[in-house]
Amino acid sequence: MLRVLLPTDFSDNSFEAIKYALLAFKDMDCEFYLLHTYMPPVYHVEYVVGYPEQIGLGDVIKQNAVNDLNNLQNKLKEKFKNNRHSFDAFACLGTLTNQVNEMVKDKNINLIVMGTKGATGAREILFGTNTVHIIKRAKCPVIAIPPNFEYEVPKEILFPTDYEVNFKAKPLNLLLKIAKQHVSSIEVLHVSYGYELSDAQKKNKEKLDKILKGIAHLFHDKPNQEVIQAINNFQLKHKMNLLVMIQNKHTFVERLFIEPIIKKIGFHIQIPFMVIPHFK
Repeated sequence: MLRVLLPTDFSDNSFEAIKYALLAFKDMDCEFYLLHTYMPPVYHVEYVVGYPEQIGLGDVIKQNAVNDLNNLQNKLKEKFKNNRHSFDAFACLGTLTNQVNEMVKDKNINLIVMGTKGATGAREILFGTNTVHIIKRAKCPVIAIPPNFEYEVPKEILFPTDYEVNFKAKPLNLLLKIAKQHVSSIEVLHVSYGYELSDAQKKNKEKLDKILKGIAHLFHDKPNQEVIQAINNFQLKHKMNLLVMIQNKHTFVERLFIEPIIKKIGFHIQIPFMVIPHFK
């Protein structure tokens, strides 16, 4: 049973993310957890004294959230009828990041699927604040879905790596499941700067090759390019449906969230982006 957490703020982007999860895993037994977080307004003593009816406003906000979740759950059950899928919904007081971390632990979540931006996301921002915090802190893989994305079967998967990771099968288990379910091809992309692979990198590459045994995969080497440039150029020549990366402190994923220059050099993710936590 795959346990998937689906944070939602009821925006179009969050619905697109939920739709992606339901379709991508339509042939798997899944338990989906819908999560909406809310914060009550800050009360001032003078305001409450002048308007005593506002005291119960927090309860109203919670009830509205519960009603919206129930409506969403019913809509999903009706629109995506699937006997292999079940749903549970949670309206929680608090910040999204904290609630996601708690649910991942309490419900033994295997995957988080969410939009890259919320209802107020600006076009020039690659990821919304919530998405950044969740990806950086998540203890399980996260798939972020860009706005206005029309579902595509993840047949072609792009997997950039620097081979600095000591690959193990268990952390890549979900990626392997996706690839096997959809008979996908994994394109492993290594971006180098004119240097030969070290002995450690060669061993890691061999480990990855063994882990991917039984799945169609090819290794590509693109020398003397920046990572963003290499990913963009590869996608221009090959239609990709899913981008997968490992969140290694020394690799590109970490830079995505701390370097403002990223948005200036044309890295705009148009396909779902799966981030796998750093291997321990």
